[in-house]
Amino acid sequence: MLDMVQNANVIDQGAFFACKVTEVEHFTDDLFRFRTARPASLRFRPGEFVMIGLQEERKPVLRAYSVASPSWDEELEFYSIKVKGGALTSRLRHIQPGDRVLVGRKPTGTLVTDALKPGKRLYMLSTGTGAAPFASLIREPDTYERFEEVVFTHTCRTAPELAYSQGLVQALGEDPLVGELAASRLVYFDSVTRQQGSRTGRITHLIETGALFDHIDRPALNPETDRAMICGSMAMLNELKTMLKARGFEEGSNAKPGDFVVEKAFAGDGI
Repeated sequence: MLDMVQNANVIDQGAFFACKVTEVEHFTDDLFRFRTARPASLRFRPGEFVMIGLQEERKPVLRAYSVASPSWDEELEFYSIKVKGGALTSRLRHIQPGDRVLVGRKPTGTLVTDALKPGKRLYMLSTGTGAAPFASLIREPDTYERFEEVVFTHTCRTAPELAYSQGLVQALGEDPLVGELAASRLVYFDSVTRQQGSRTGRITHLIETGALFDHIDRPALNPETDRAMICGSMAMLNELKTMLKARGFEEGSNAKPGDFVVEKAFAGDGI
């Protein structure tokens, strides 16, 4: 029976799987998430990405999307921006349950805990849809086994754009696998850049001024104890890389673990 369900929901097309969409949720005019059936053979490390596309007449338009669901989930989840006129997202935004999305069969990426040295505290620094890989990582027991504390930050332009990450963190309390761990080890911080309030400012500014650490009551970044993962716009990635290196952090990779990693293939606000 399971094989029959798998065959009905996932069609193997060689380099890709055509996966049936099971759920779609729109948060704002620009942001939405969707879930699809998961191929039985697809394995990934939390934080990795796959290529996503829709079937075209000649060839599909493909973009890199971080897998937002944890590795143990029976389905796949993705978090997407909607770009007016975008080659992919202008059409992807209209998908409905029952439609099919192409999912690449080779997950990869640098935003994985294997690329980090052991440490006490893990910072997950995200902007916009860069929260997607961390949606996977904060629901993984292994994340809390590797680090005593996990700090997940999400910065967007306006408060409604924070709904995805806020909902994830709230739901963790009911998670049978990580609920208790997250309650004692996860620190969530959100901020906005285009609305005034006590948590206003780009994450780079909040780190530089120390406001982030004042808010969460933690010491400033220290390469002796802290590790970091970064996912967001290219400007944010480059600025944070410079800031971390100036503080003595070394960038890591799958081949050589370090103090911080960045998502080099993240599509950000693209297409």
